[in-house]
Amino acid sequence: MKEYKIIQKGFWKKDNYLEDAINQFARDGWVLSSAVGDNMGNFTKLILERDKNRMN
Repeated sequence: MKEYKIIQKGFWKKDNYLEDAINQFARDGWVLSSAVGDNMGNFTKLILERDKNRMN
């Protein structure tokens, strides 16, 4: 079974905020599943997934 997390980048936050967030979640076992943009080439929401019954 999978679990999902949505992270959102506000328009006032810089790209390095999103990069830092993705890297932190990756260390916790999350993998980028999908990205949603704003039709201007900017990612605004990212959907992350990981196995819910994972072994730490």
